[in-house]
Amino acid sequence: MTDATTLLWDDTVLPFQLDASDIRGRIARLDGVLERVLEQHDYPPAIESLVAEMATLTALIGQTIKLRWKLSLQVRGDGPARLIATDYYGPTEDGAPARIRAYASYDQERQAEMTLAGATPFELIGKGYFAILIDQGPDMAPYQGITPIAGGSLASCAETYFAQSEQIPTRFALAHGRSTLAGGPEQWRAGGVMLQHMPKAGMSVTGEGGTGEGGLMAASDVLDADAGENWNRVNILLDTTEELELIGPTVAPTDLLVRLFHDEGPRVFDPQPVRFGCSCSADKVRQSLSIYSARDIGHMTTDEGIVTADCQFCGAHYEFRPETLGFEATATEDADDAR
Repeated sequence: MTDATTLLWDDTVLPFQLDASDIRGRIARLDGVLERVLEQHDYPPAIESLVAEMATLTALIGQTIKLRWKLSLQVRGDGPARLIATDYYGPTEDGAPARIRAYASYDQERQAEMTLAGATPFELIGKGYFAILIDQGPDMAPYQGITPIAGGSLASCAETYFAQSEQIPTRFALAHGRSTLAGGPEQWRAGGVMLQHMPKAGMSVTGEGGTGEGGLMAASDVLDADAGENWNRVNILLDTTEELELIGPTVAPTDLLVRLFHDEGPRVFDPQPVRFGCSCSADKVRQSLSIYSARDIGHMTTDEGIVTADCQFCGAHYEFRPETLGFEATATEDADDAR
C-alpha cells in the first residue's frame, strides 16, 4: 500500500538553504518520471544506470532555470555509450510542473563485451565531454558550457563543470535503482541531493590550474578558508546519507534535510513538481526536413511511399506523404500523423 509520504514527494525537487553555512541546495525524487523515461526503451542495465543518473542530475540542476527555458545535459564519448542526452523544460507558468525527457545512443555489441569484462557503466563512456546547454527562448543566444569527462561518475563530471565553468563549489549525492513497495509493482526510483556554496561578492580564483583530475578546477580551488571550513563540514554530514534515504520513498525530503543539517539552519522553499514530457511534434519534424529538396526526400521515402520518423525520447512514430515535405513541397498535410 502506498502511503501519503510517498505520494506527496513523488517526482519533486525541493530547494533549500543552509543559513549557517551560506550553502544552497536541492533534494530530488524521481519515481514515475524515471519509470516513464526508461520504459520507452529496452536498454541494458548499464545504460539504464547512466540514463537514471543523468536524469537525476538534470532534475537537480534544472530547478533553477526560469519559466519556459530549456536546460539540456549531454555526455558524448568514444566508448560504447556514445551519447546520453537529457532535457529539462522549465514550467510554462508559476506552479506548473517542469518536464524531463532522456535517451541514450550506444553500441550494443561493444557495451556487452565491456560489461562482461567488468567495466563500470561510467567506463562505457570512454573519453569525451560533459556539456550543459541553456536555451532562453527566441531572440536569445543559447548558453553552452563544456568540460572533459573526468572523476569516475557523471556526478563528478557535473561537479567539475560547476567548479571549472561557473566557479561555484558543487556536490552531488545520488542513488537510483528498482524497488518494490509492499503490495506494489517493481519500478524505478532515484533521488539525490545537490549542494552549492553561494559565491561571495568579489570572490576570485587564484593560482594556476586546478587540483582536480587533469588540472581541472575543484571545489577547494574556489573557496577561501572560512568558506572551505563550512563546505567541508556540510559535505561530511552529506556523506552520512544512505542510499535508501536518497531514493525514499517513505523518507520525506524534509525529514532527511533535518536529519543531515539540523545545526546548519535549514530553510526550505516551494517544491517543484516534475513530469515526463516530450516536445516532439509532426510540425517540428516537417520543419527539420524543410531544408531538403524533393530529390532528397525521395531518398528518404519507403517502399510504401511514405517518409517515417521516430522520436528517440518518447518513441512517437510519425508518417508523412513525401509531397508535403521539403522546400519543394507540392501539398500540405491536413493532420498530425503521429501514432
